[in-house]
Amino acid sequence: MLYRMDEFNTPWRVTSAAIYTTPTDSRVYGTLDIDVTDARRFMQEKREAGVKITMVHVAVAVLARVVAFDVPELNCFIRRGGVVGRERLDVMVPVAMGDEGVTSVIIKDAHARTVTSIAEEIGAKARKARGGEESKAAQNKYLLNAIPWPFRRPVFRLLKWITVDMGFEINALGLSANSFGSFVVSDIGSHGLTTGMTGLMPAAKVPAVIVLGKIEEKPVVRNGEIVIRTILPLTGTFDHRIVDGAQIGKLARGIKRNFRKPEWLDEVPTDDLEACMFKRRE
Repeated sequence: MLYRMDEFNTPWRVTSAAIYTTPTDSRVYGTLDIDVTDARRFMQEKREAGVKITMVHVAVAVLARVVAFDVPELNCFIRRGGVVGRERLDVMVPVAMGDEGVTSVIIKDAHARTVTSIAEEIGAKARKARGGEESKAAQNKYLLNAIPWPFRRPVFRLLKWITVDMGFEINALGLSANSFGSFVVSDIGSHGLTTGMTGLMPAAKVPAVIVLGKIEEKPVVRNGEIVIRTILPLTGTFDHRIVDGAQIGKLARGIKRNFRKPEWLDEVPTDDLEACMFKRRE
């Protein structure tokens, strides 16, 4: 569905942008248990064919398509009291760096990619990052670390004001309003944690952070019978200035539908792809 930019600015969004500050008091949370039995089978089949796919890769593909085709109004951010739609849909994925903490990789136009290509790109970028080749935007944490403590926050706020609030790019630092993607997909399940409520990233200006919890076998009711299924807990943190219950509901329904047919994730979607707002270019 093609949206004009002014259609993003609903009365609620204009009002909420005035009454809330940058995500410190506008966070809302949601949890959802997803039956990923079919997705796990699909992953195993791909691995047997020599393609390593994890649940993070599947989740990135699912969420990107759901946002692009089911909830396109979620792909935006607040700038100077109004809502600005993004021209593309990129997904940020945190990557562990061992003792050096975490970095991130960006998957561009993730909604128009196969899950196999997403898995290959995340793997390649993660290896480069661990080898010292992080993106310019990710390297800025070292820049801030080198600045004396009293000046770190003023510098951070200045950079954010230039890039996000004023809309200018700082190419030397790899910073712009789109440097950190449209939303974040993070995995804590690999650390043994069932669920987690995360914060939003003021510098990134993302409306949502989706966290994958620990996958477990659980008894569920199907057709009146108790069966064992593979369940993935998802937790979402949302910017309430942009996201409300209706949009979270559409997101949840789309996630369930896409996880039920994981094979589709290895096909490039064609229906309405060219009409999708995120495929527009200047």
